[in-house]
Amino acid sequence: MRYPSTAREVSAALAAWFETRGWKAFPFQRGVWRAVAAGRSGLLHASTGAGKTYAAWLGALQAFSSRQDAGKGPAPLTVLWLTPMRALAADTERTLQASLAALHAQVPGLRPWTIGLRTGDTSAAQRSAQARRLPTALVTTPESLSLMLARADAREVLSSVRMVVVDEWHELLSNKRGVQVQLALARLRRWNSALRIWGMSATLGNLDEAMDTLLGTPMEGAEAGLLVQGKLTKQLTIDTLLPARMARFAWAGHLGLQMLPQVIAHIEPCASTLVFTNTRSQSEIWYKALLEARPDWAGLIALHHGSLDREVRDWVEAGLKAGQLKAVVCTSSLDLGVDFLPVEQVLQIGSAKGVARLLQRAGRSGHAPGRPSRITLVPTHSLELVEAAAVRVAVRAGRIEARRPLQQPLDVLVQHLVTVALGGGFEPGALLDEVRQTAAYRHLSTENWQWCLDFVRQGGPSLAVYPDYHRVVPDEHGVWRVPDARLARRHRMNIGTITSDASVRVQFYSGGGGAGGARLGSVEESFVARMKPGDCFVFAGRALELVKVHEMTAYVKRAPPGRATIPRWNGGRMPLSNTLADAMVQLMAEAAARHYDSPEMRSVQPLLELQQDWSALPTPDTLLAEVLHSREGWHLFLYPFAGRHVHIGLASLIAWRAAREQAGTFSIAVNDYGFELLSATELDWASLLPQLLAPAPLDTLLTEVLGSLNASELARRRFREIARVSGLIFQSHPNERRSNKQLQASSALFYEVFRKYDPANGLLRQAEQELLQDELDIQRLADSLARMQGQRLVLCRPVRATPFAFPLMVERFREKLSNESLADRIARMVQQLEKSAGAAPSGDETSEQVHEAVGFNEEPRATGPRAPRTRRRRTGS
Repeated sequence: MRYPSTAREVSAALAAWFETRGWKAFPFQRGVWRAVAAGRSGLLHASTGAGKTYAAWLGALQAFSSRQDAGKGPAPLTVLWLTPMRALAADTERTLQASLAALHAQVPGLRPWTIGLRTGDTSAAQRSAQARRLPTALVTTPESLSLMLARADAREVLSSVRMVVVDEWHELLSNKRGVQVQLALARLRRWNSALRIWGMSATLGNLDEAMDTLLGTPMEGAEAGLLVQGKLTKQLTIDTLLPARMARFAWAGHLGLQMLPQVIAHIEPCASTLVFTNTRSQSEIWYKALLEARPDWAGLIALHHGSLDREVRDWVEAGLKAGQLKAVVCTSSLDLGVDFLPVEQVLQIGSAKGVARLLQRAGRSGHAPGRPSRITLVPTHSLELVEAAAVRVAVRAGRIEARRPLQQPLDVLVQHLVTVALGGGFEPGALLDEVRQTAAYRHLSTENWQWCLDFVRQGGPSLAVYPDYHRVVPDEHGVWRVPDARLARRHRMNIGTITSDASVRVQFYSGGGGAGGARLGSVEESFVARMKPGDCFVFAGRALELVKVHEMTAYVKRAPPGRATIPRWNGGRMPLSNTLADAMVQLMAEAAARHYDSPEMRSVQPLLELQQDWSALPTPDTLLAEVLHSREGWHLFLYPFAGRHVHIGLASLIAWRAAREQAGTFSIAVNDYGFELLSATELDWASLLPQLLAPAPLDTLLTEVLGSLNASELARRRFREIARVSGLIFQSHPNERRSNKQLQASSALFYEVFRKYDPANGLLRQAEQELLQDELDIQRLADSLARMQGQRLVLCRPVRATPFAFPLMVERFREKLSNESLADRIARMVQQLEKSAGAAPSGDETSEQVHEAVGFNEEPRATGPRAPRTRRRRTGS
């Protein structure tokens, strides 16, 4: 297409800038530039480090740059760049600034553009300046965009936006933040029907659905979205650090820090390494262990996770960019698009639990077109070697997990209604049409819409007498607004859909009654609540002693030498993905045929061969079950390989169904590979299992699953998060920070009031739906039952715990034994089992190793409900 003269000049200048850096535009970048110039919207999918940022940004510069008008200052807000993480936002701003400076230098007379950043880390002075005049391009987060929509002059300041870029769309697609983005985009499109919207992603399996969710229903006369794929050859190496000895009886986390010498040897020759862990607890443990093993690395290695203070995170990111840090131990806080060119390799401690997550982290190394990426997997238990081999198979086959978008979360819609009422008000009919333009609410019923209106107007029938819940009311012209300034301030302070336990700031104690010293970050209140002054813990790579807790701040000092506690956070936990599980089972089938074709599979061969000798190995066509009698009772072990979430529901469902046939009590343990049911009496599992595993219509299955669990308590827990998002309870009031205990009490009170006086409350229904969809993954559970129905049941009766059964028994012991007694019991069991199996291939697990591993226990656990101790008795005759 023919560009206007200004666009041609800009294009030529940017091409020259590319050449000075030794780059050449890729076809997918040119495709996005042409599409943006033509007014198209779409989704760009390309590998990490391929240049997606320049595809979107340079397209915007070419399409929207103009000549300077006399007497006018910088161009108004034109581009909104949404990122899911603060670290990514700061890095993006630096990237955009570099090309903009070159453009202004090479093309005189252009109306100048400015770039700004607005996130939770933005200072008050910067926010004040932005309130007076927004930059031409604003890099921000979904929460900050919603906060801008709550401004009384929102339409005036945002109607000039001509393009929105949503970076790392896969991170937002399947959660409430993604729904928040959809609603915000619908509002911006109403103010500017020609708005261009572009999403960017590197790891998605359902591209068409992802693009449809981002763009929503096309405006009348608009062209359909354009899917642009940057298919570049990217050299990716995935290898594994193999343990020096292979334990045939392993449990979650049993390798622990035994892999530390190999990790150090792997870091040593490289200039810069990222060491990814799945949880913040793991990152603290590994950073401390590395520093103790190599004190000469002090100042050369660092720690990075989301609970550390912003200044600490900024220092680490700057050191990585400058190539000054040899290694950084990190979590998902550095997962996304941050450009650290010096990073040569990535280490992944434990399984990434999914193909997409592994590819995302691998892309942090060699983060530039043409540069190879490398990720080395560090197993934390023996079966993670199979996961390592399986993930490489899945990557070679191009199998990446799909991320399913949410449908109709009413709590997000309720929050949006209050936001829009603050941002100039709304007329219900017009806003309903706008909301239905989003994929999330495309099929929103009139009844649910009216419920949401009633809820923001008076809190529904049970809260109508309380003024605090009369948040939005129509004025004399029929426009719904928020008339109470106090309620308006409270809403603005709590906009967002990220929910977590209340956090407590960690700060050095300066002594006396003065202010504290340096801030280190924050930990969850639930962790600090279990501590008393004098207790020690590890945080920010330091051993700390708690001095006191005052006004949501934990004051600390350096701890004396000795053992400390590692703080536990509730985030960062994930189950095994379907894609990875299927690849694992296929490798098990090959092992059953005595084929071990990779270093990982050959390393774990002794364990798998013993499993096959004592029992069997699962295959895609068979479902493995084991029945074992011990001093504890009768054990059923079943191995569907469906992930923790599904196994919790499956185990509870089977126990519930079995109890209807024969009265009994069951104890349950689960992991990602299977589950255990322990009963005091013998059951005929051979005849029972086929009927117990029978699939059922989804509504029947829902009833059974909810009946098999303490569904009321689980739904109450989900309701706490929904209550925060919908504005029933508030984490933060003006001049007040509420504790987690207060929030729990408040949400529990609302839950009981609604159950008793407003059982049709939409938020109650949503709590049950989220429990089924997110925590129990009911659709995947139904699919698993259907798949198992088509498999041949292989029921084995081993005389002792098999290598697959042993980790499930350890999971159950963890629920009732302390670390010390658990370690002793595991050590005895391992010795007895190895003796029965014959000489161990590399020697027995020592008692000291077991104690260390039990204390380390670093497996990422699912966020679903803890495996319950289920008691069901048959009723009737």
